This record gives sequence, C-alpha cells and structure tokens, in this order.
Amino acid sequence: MKQAAAPGQIPLMQETTIKRKRPNVLGRIKKDKWLYLLLTPGLLYFIIFKYVPMWGVMLAFKNYQPFLGFWKSDWVGLEHFRVFFTNPEFYMLLRNTLILSLYNLVFFFPAPIILALLLNELRLAFFKRIVQTLIYIPHFISLVIVASLTYVFLTTEGGLINELLLKYTGTKIDFLANPDWFRPMIIMQTIWKETGFGTIIFLAALAGVDVEQYEAAITDGANRWRQLWHITLPSIRSTIIILLILRMGDVLDNGFEQIFLMLNPLNRETAEVFDTYVYMMGITQGAFSYSTAVGLFKAVVGVILVLGANWLAKRFGQSGIY
Repeated sequence: MKQAAAPGQIPLMQETTIKRKRPNVLGRIKKDKWLYLLLTPGLLYFIIFKYVPMWGVMLAFKNYQPFLGFWKSDWVGLEHFRVFFTNPEFYMLLRNTLILSLYNLVFFFPAPIILALLLNELRLAFFKRIVQTLIYIPHFISLVIVASLTYVFLTTEGGLINELLLKYTGTKIDFLANPDWFRPMIIMQTIWKETGFGTIIFLAALAGVDVEQYEAAITDGANRWRQLWHITLPSIRSTIIILLILRMGDVLDNGFEQIFLMLNPLNRETAEVFDTYVYMMGITQGAFSYSTAVGLFKAVVGVILVLGANWLAKRFGQSGIY
C-alpha cells in the first residue's frame, strides 16, 4: 500500500524510465528507403569501378603471364618491388616527380586562392560574371589542345615566342627540347588551365563569410588589407587546409596525359615521372606485374601522406578531412 503524504507535503512521484527500442538496420533503411535509393547509383559506381578493381593489385606480387592467366601465374612476393627500388632509374623518377609536385604546391596551389580573393573584391556583379566565365573556359579545353598551343607558341620553327625573341634579341630558345624549361612549361600550363576552375570552391567558401564581421571591422577603422588578413583568410582557412591535405595524396601523381604529351627523348632526364614510367613498362613493354608494383607504391605513399597531413592538421588544432 502507498503511504499517504503528510498534510502540506507534495506526494512523491515514482519515476518510470521508458526505454525506446532503437530500430535495427533494416528498420532504418525501410524508414529512409528513398534516400537510400538515391544513394544506390553512387554506391554502385564506387563498388564496381573503385573497390572491385583493387583486387588487381595482386598482380604486383605475381609474375603475370597472359597465357597462364591471373590464378596460374607464379607468385613472386616482393620481387618486383626489390627490382624497382634497386633500379638506377628509381632515383631519377622520384626526383622528377617530387620536384614537379613541389612546384605545383608552391606556384599552382596558391593561385586559385589569390584569384578567388581578387574576384571577391569586385563590386560590379556583371563584370565579375564575365571574368569568371573567361577564366573557367581553359578548364574545358583538352590537354591535347593545350599541348598543341604550347607547341605553336614555343617551337623554334615559326613559334610566336621564338619569333619575338629572334626579332628583339637575335637568338632563339628551344623550349620544347631543353630539359631546364620542361618544369616551368608544365607549371604554366597547369596554372593557365586549372586556376580559374579552382576558384569555385574558394568563392563558395567566401560566400559564407558573415557580412557583419566586415561591417564591424569598418567601424573599427580596418582597411581592406586588415579585413582580408583578419576576416577573409581565417574564414576560408579550413577549406584551404582540407584541400592541401587532399593535395598531399597526389604528390607522386603528376598526371599522365600532360607529361606524356610534352615528353620527348631530349627532355626525358627531367620529364620522366612515375606515371609515364608505368605506361612505358606496362603498355609498351608488357611488364604488367612490374608496372602494377610501381602503381601500388605510388598509392601507398599517397595514403601515408594524406593520413600524415591530416594528423598534423589535427595536431595543430585545425579541422582535418575526418
């Protein structure tokens, strides 16, 4: 029996805890079935074209022979990696790849940020849209066309740049065959082609900056440079760091097509990178297992660099990719 409450005393209420049973996985899928249906095409794409082909990395540990097939080819373990690391060309490939990636980080990576900041300062919306359209166009031009334009401008046989040099200096420079000019040529192509399109992400980040911060800074007497340094850049810092972390994963990936189109026997000493080497060994010479080992080495290094860069970002209090 319940004890009656004393006069003037609030009766004690017995608390009851109701435990709600969490829906299982099938229940959650059934509840949000249309969202999962929208997810299906993208999920199938990654499974079929990204995860299933990963089984092919087993070739790096086999001596693959087409007439024997994948399963009957001999298992050689790390032999292809040993041959690759002891190959005298390994150090040339590593040097060329890292130097070109360093040039990309130093000269190309800041270019979209600077251009986005400049575009953000434009006040005429009509003029801003025209400029954005013009700088986006090069991204949609094929690299074959870019290489052809480079040849037309820089060739010693009637090239525009060399004709101007001949007119004003009396000499010509063989840009296409000189190894010293290969890296600047590649970087200039990349900056011209991709800088404008790269501003899209940073302009989207700049659009989310609170306008009241600028108004408060103007009230405090801050000029445009102070606003840029203390408001604009800190607001897009997380975006810059995330893109930099993702860029670290491509340190050994310079892009095959662009390098291949500008490569020739005269500049091979500075132009040959891992991507073109994989093509030469795998496609032209038929060393499928060896080229797979080189590609796997690139992928592993890329993953390590991404994880390391993400750890450093979190270590210094910045937001990482996960």
